Amino acid sequence: MNLSPEMKQSVGGGPRALNAAPVNPIPAVLLDSSSILLFAITAGVMMANLYYVQPLLATVAAAFGHETTTAGYLVTFTQAGYAIGVFLIVPIGDVLDRRKMLSLMLVVNAGALAVAALSRNFGMFAVASLMIGITSSAVMVVISYVAVRAPDSERGRRVGQVMTGLILGILLARTVSGLVGTFFGWRSMYVIAAGVVIALLFALRAVMVREQRRGHLNYPQLLLSIVDLVKSEPQLRLRSFYSMLGLGTFSVLWTGLTFLLSGAPYHYSEATIGLFGLAGAAGAVSANLAGRLGDRGHAQRMTAILAIILLLSWGLLALGQRSVGWIIVGAFLLDVGMQGLQVTHQTVIFKIAPHARSRVTAVFTTSAFFGASMGSAIATKSFALGGWIGLSVAGAALPAILLFVWGINHLRRNSRGR
Repeated sequence: MNLSPEMKQSVGGGPRALNAAPVNPIPAVLLDSSSILLFAITAGVMMANLYYVQPLLATVAAAFGHETTTAGYLVTFTQAGYAIGVFLIVPIGDVLDRRKMLSLMLVVNAGALAVAALSRNFGMFAVASLMIGITSSAVMVVISYVAVRAPDSERGRRVGQVMTGLILGILLARTVSGLVGTFFGWRSMYVIAAGVVIALLFALRAVMVREQRRGHLNYPQLLLSIVDLVKSEPQLRLRSFYSMLGLGTFSVLWTGLTFLLSGAPYHYSEATIGLFGLAGAAGAVSANLAGRLGDRGHAQRMTAILAIILLLSWGLLALGQRSVGWIIVGAFLLDVGMQGLQVTHQTVIFKIAPHARSRVTAVFTTSAFFGASMGSAIATKSFALGGWIGLSVAGAALPAILLFVWGINHLRRNSRGR
């Protein structure tokens, strides 16, 4: 990447600060298995916070006197909050001590979960959901910490392992919250979640290494440097767009599935709806494999293959209106495709701007969770207008666009190669 002289200044030294070498470079180290396991668990727990409400939508809606489809927008609130946190908070990790940042974010997150448990009306719960989303962006502080400290030769694999935990958290959140909601009430889920976050806070502080400040923090200039990063890195723009579509189609399924399974002809309970997350969790194996293949230079090919898997999964899911079996198979394939794509994208983007990985993460993840919140809204609207078939068509449109854009870029690369 060619940077102008002003872009090479420190974060506080000029409005174009982008890829400056830090004052105290962070050496790559071999991260031991126990640390990676803790980081993966943290990623899973923090991401689970965003999705506990999905199988509980009907119950939460009834508690506050709203329709289930209206309560679906709670998922959008949480995911939008997450995107806000990633864009406005995570970039600070390029300058400040990530250990200290993570500690503060987890304390506030636990407080927001407690407020959700005590909510007395829909508005209070929605505000708590927004704060839960904002502070759950701590997971990206963890991932950037791992990406910075892992050697180049194993970065994709290590990030893939943490991403496996993240995706399992998204999927198993539904199973756990469904069971807890059925037997102990939906409020209990948020009390338990707050306790788990506090436990993780102490565990992470014992494992993570304190970091020196890396340059002078000038917050407006730090955010402005993200714009320069997006302008100068076409692969970051492209992979962020792909990620938006991939997580969008994922969100269409897992928000809309509650609408289908809680109504006719199924009328399933929260616990039963939550168990469907196990079908998707089985697809988490693709994350680690995708990380290994990405490290070996197969990211372009994997992108096309996984996008095709996403598209095919919706063909099977469309048959799920009358058969649970098709839903299970389709959900498994969709999660294989989505999880593999997310890790594949990250094997590409983490090679960009080594000293700005928090900002790279911010751009990528903000785009992804804009897609997730968009997917939740699409699911709510498409199901209201066209039922499960309408939702399936809307869900399939997103990987179709991804595959189309990939094809255009593939042809352009080949033409330049000639």
